[in-house]
Amino acid sequence: MPVRPRPLLPLWAAVLAAAAGGLLLTAAFPASGWWPVVFAAVPLALVSLIGRRAWAAVLVGAVFGAALFFLNLSFTARYLGPVPWIALSSLETALTAVMALPLALAYRWLPRVAPGTLGRLLALPALVAGLWVSREELLGTFPYGGFPWARLAVTQASSPLADVASWTGMSGLSFLIVFACASAVELVRTGRLRAVSTAWRGILPVAATLVLLLALPQFPTTDAGSIRVGAVQGNGPAGYFDEREPYDVLRAQLAATEPIEDEDLDVLLWPEGGVDADPTANASVARTLDALSARIDAPLLISAVTQRGEEYFNSSLVWQAGADNPTQTYDKRHPVPFGEYVPDRWFFNLLAPDLIGLIQREYTPGTAAPFVDVDGVGVGLAICFDVIYDDVIRDGALAGAEVYMFQTNNADFRGTDENLQQLAFARMRAIEAGRAVVNLSTVGTSQVIGPDGVTVDALPADEPGAMVTDVPLRTGLTPGIVAGAAIQSLLGWGSVVALTVVALLVRRRRGHAEDAGLPMV
Repeated sequence: MPVRPRPLLPLWAAVLAAAAGGLLLTAAFPASGWWPVVFAAVPLALVSLIGRRAWAAVLVGAVFGAALFFLNLSFTARYLGPVPWIALSSLETALTAVMALPLALAYRWLPRVAPGTLGRLLALPALVAGLWVSREELLGTFPYGGFPWARLAVTQASSPLADVASWTGMSGLSFLIVFACASAVELVRTGRLRAVSTAWRGILPVAATLVLLLALPQFPTTDAGSIRVGAVQGNGPAGYFDEREPYDVLRAQLAATEPIEDEDLDVLLWPEGGVDADPTANASVARTLDALSARIDAPLLISAVTQRGEEYFNSSLVWQAGADNPTQTYDKRHPVPFGEYVPDRWFFNLLAPDLIGLIQREYTPGTAAPFVDVDGVGVGLAICFDVIYDDVIRDGALAGAEVYMFQTNNADFRGTDENLQQLAFARMRAIEAGRAVVNLSTVGTSQVIGPDGVTVDALPADEPGAMVTDVPLRTGLTPGIVAGAAIQSLLGWGSVVALTVVALLVRRRRGHAEDAGLPMV
């Protein structure tokens, strides 16, 4: 019979380590934003799994997931109470727990196949880091399109490590962070530091990865001039439960726009839901927008709920005086499950009829490229949580975006960290694509972010305001955009395939050992 490796920690200590790792990782996200703590959080999560049996690994993974998600996603309870928060956090915790098992199996099996220095300090950390990425990919795609919110790379939005995403995409950055941490864990476990003659070989993978993370500059994109953007944060009653009369949000946007109407603008940008009526069906609202575009002598990039036939869409619209409006339309590609539509409504209505009944409209996912042309300038788009999905950002860049304009409505999350966490995604997208981003909210946080991730302009949260900014344009595609999807698939699915191959090799060796009457260590 094979001799199982002993757990690195007793179960009670592993549970505590996993909980500490999850809580520390939460501190790496905004508003705290203590990005260096990932290099303590990740090792704590990993050492809690080393040597664990299957159900113990699932338990430890669940503790880590619960500590991370129940705190990190607490903003979802802001208005709708504890049920959505508990449901979403529990789902993410369960998926994290399930994916802890492959990580534990990697620690159990790979040293049997490759027990040498290269196996322990390179192959094992690479497999563990790849499986971490596969877990992020699972959470970001399943179920109902997934919710890729707490990705490790996002914690680095304000750190010097963020530039790596322009080369590898966000998944590649997550991989390198976990690889460095896993290599350091193995360096200590194997005792390579004890002997001077072997220490350098052990330190090399960790040191090389850290140098890469810290020293690799952002991939350069090409200056293509600038576009003068007027961005207006109306601070109107745009929340789900805000008391309001018809057109109150539109009135707030118009009032906040007045101070910049005499400015020389190339485009006027309004946030998600900035027009609280369908201008494609409401002639009065359409005339108001026509008049505004005529006054500023520039096109508008607005957002509203539109209806075509029996279907509703969360839409970005280009609107220009004297044109057959809207001249261009982008419909949100990833409507939020249980926020903008209810999947399997019949089932969930049985569980929480009062909450499900609040969601009357069923938004249809858009199919168009997240891109519009504004007087010859390519603009990549994302509406609210669209920003967390790689395909939206990538497809905008591939369509020819020279700048991104993200429209969002954070009114339902006032007083929480949600707006800052979403802003961290926007900052990472700027760095990843080498493009400036105008991230505009109804209530804040609204910022113009340069192609290097540095804040260029900003508006105070929870106040009406407008900013006029010469936003830089860029051309040229980064490797993170061109190869990001392939890197993610290679790391995520490749690690699953690699673990399967390792499992087959272990089984084969076990069979040979049993035939020879030898113990399998």
